[in-house]
Amino acid sequence: MLDLVNLDVTSLNERQLAAVTTSSKRLLVLAGAGSGKTRVLVMRFTKLIMESQLSPYEILAVTFTNKAAREMKQRIESMLGQTLHGAWVGTFHNIALRLLRLHAKEAGLPAQFQVIDSDDQVRVLRRIQKDLAFDEQKWPLKQSQSFINRCKTKGYRTDSLQKKQLKLQPVLCQIYRTYEQACKQQGLVDFAELLLRSYELLMENDTLLANYRQHFRHILVDEFQDTNDIQYAWLECLLSSNNSFVAVGDDDQAIYSWRGAKVENIQKMIRDFNQVEVIRLEQNYRSTQCILSVANAVISRNTVRMGKKLWTAGEEGDLVSLFSASSEQDEANFVVKKIKMHHEEEGCAYQNMAIFYRSNAQSRILEETLARHGMPYCVYGGLRFFERAEIKDVLAYLRFIVNHDDDAALMRIINLPPRGIGQLTIQQLVSAASSQQLSLWKAIEWHLTQEILPARARKALGMFVPFIETLTEQVASLSMMPEQVEWVIEHSGLRAHFKRPGDESSLARVDNLVELVQGSAQFYMHYRQEKEQKRQSQSENTQFSFMGSFLAQIALSSGEYGNRLQNDDCVQLMTLHAAKGLEFQLVFLTGLEQGLFPHKLSFDDKVRLEEERRLCYVGMTRAMKKLYLTHAQIRHLYGQSHYHKPSIFINEIPKELLDCTISQTISKPANVGKVSTSLKSSSKSPFSLGKRVYHTRFGEGIVTNFEGKGAYARVQVRFTKLGSKWLVIEYANLVALH
Repeated sequence: MLDLVNLDVTSLNERQLAAVTTSSKRLLVLAGAGSGKTRVLVMRFTKLIMESQLSPYEILAVTFTNKAAREMKQRIESMLGQTLHGAWVGTFHNIALRLLRLHAKEAGLPAQFQVIDSDDQVRVLRRIQKDLAFDEQKWPLKQSQSFINRCKTKGYRTDSLQKKQLKLQPVLCQIYRTYEQACKQQGLVDFAELLLRSYELLMENDTLLANYRQHFRHILVDEFQDTNDIQYAWLECLLSSNNSFVAVGDDDQAIYSWRGAKVENIQKMIRDFNQVEVIRLEQNYRSTQCILSVANAVISRNTVRMGKKLWTAGEEGDLVSLFSASSEQDEANFVVKKIKMHHEEEGCAYQNMAIFYRSNAQSRILEETLARHGMPYCVYGGLRFFERAEIKDVLAYLRFIVNHDDDAALMRIINLPPRGIGQLTIQQLVSAASSQQLSLWKAIEWHLTQEILPARARKALGMFVPFIETLTEQVASLSMMPEQVEWVIEHSGLRAHFKRPGDESSLARVDNLVELVQGSAQFYMHYRQEKEQKRQSQSENTQFSFMGSFLAQIALSSGEYGNRLQNDDCVQLMTLHAAKGLEFQLVFLTGLEQGLFPHKLSFDDKVRLEEERRLCYVGMTRAMKKLYLTHAQIRHLYGQSHYHKPSIFINEIPKELLDCTISQTISKPANVGKVSTSLKSSSKSPFSLGKRVYHTRFGEGIVTNFEGKGAYARVQVRFTKLGSKWLVIEYANLVALH
């Protein structure tokens, strides 16, 4: 028998050692951020083999990501000095798949069943809904997919759906039932099915279940706070009085409820399992004490938590920096300025610095500012703003409106949103365009004069052509480019196409469309001002000159500075959800404003608000040496400017832990609605601070703030009935009242 000393337990702190060596058969390790939880799991696995003379194949170790599973296995192999071929170490889905492969017949599956990913699942649903004559516009495929996966996560088959669901969602239930039949007939298994089918396999076969309960003498589970209903039930069914169970997790880092994860499973385990020992890992090996104190202060406001307080034996560190920006552009400028300083003066590599944000739409202004200053960056775990599908869809419409000979743009929009123009029709049009040396648009017009295409295809194209012509005329009639972009988003049907009630990713896509409008507004303002300064005559401009320049600028923004791989030396941009499990020397947590972070949907929902606070805690604890928090006084959204109060999370931090800086670009209003007397508006402007004004739509109001010069100046007006709004003087048609 190998000696435990070989595990070098002297490197463990007191609590880690207890978690590795305890003889309790039911153990919950509450592992705080940066507390060495993976080390504890690996050493406990290795100890079981070295001390108990167990086979590695008698231990089941489950985690959530392939990356975490690979890391765990590699570290165990390194400690043992042997390769673990066939060990039961993997993700929930991998372990479930292995069970189903071994027992396909008992599970009611063909021996060569096929696992389908999310995209394949959508394709199957598309065929089903077409056969059932369910319009995709009314019954979006993503909605059907989400419903099915959610049911499976809760353990519901179509014959066990609750009466309430059958009554309220009969169409979705019918789609689910038909989908089940199609998958059975074709031998297909989706990701959610892997877990549900493997659970049913065990619960419906007593002999098989007894065999695995005896086989898995020890069960280790990582990231337990991220388990959903079916995963919890799957683990629970494997337990018996003869095996031990260790769960490692952190209820303060539970941020995936929108994926079905249930943070309450941690406390449920204590209730459901007998005599659970709880060990807290609170010593942090990542961050400075100041960063930890800030994170502790915020997360302590949550009421539904088991409680722990992170500390470190390391240095106290710098105060956390809080920057109050005047606008999102001011915020981005500050972030880039600090990145440049840390890189050039302190030698900090770009890849050791990260920018976090709550919404993907926030990345646009950050990306543009980084690119403008020649700084390399990449968007971790996602696409850069102008590469996102919904943005490229809108840009394709804009490109085609500007140039009807743009075949690539037409190919993207011809059946988006779906309008009954199938692939066979498109292939025929492409072939005709090539053989006759025509643009695709001209090929469509030519085909409509012939009797070549089937009647259904001719009808669809016959509706598409006037639709495009009308859309082009309407956009050309609008004088300002932001209005043109907004008109295309609305009247192309893209907004309705992407809007899926209750779908988190759908909300993010709609937010991105809103941000595209704002981006076009900012470009329009700057570009028009530049033209006037250069005294270019209006006769030089075509009706789409601004649009063409905007599209060209976007193409250029996809150049070298943003075109980096994640392993290059580049600044990392990511959402807070993507940041979990990572660490950086410097972290910029941006957009800490009420309505943005925490998200506006959490205002009247305590459960959601506590998850938003956990998300903030996760972001803060990614920082090793330096943490910056930023918020903007004014953030431009949907073509308007809104005053945002600082996030409540900022107010929860003790002031002595913060180094506060307020932007000098615009002085901070003391209160919404009060006149900011420190601002100096132009003496030539009829809209000076405190001036009463009238707007044909918003009514009477008082000027409370002022920004910019000349025709491009903006004023904030507190309207009597509608509250405060920021307006561009040139386009607002304000009337000064005497």
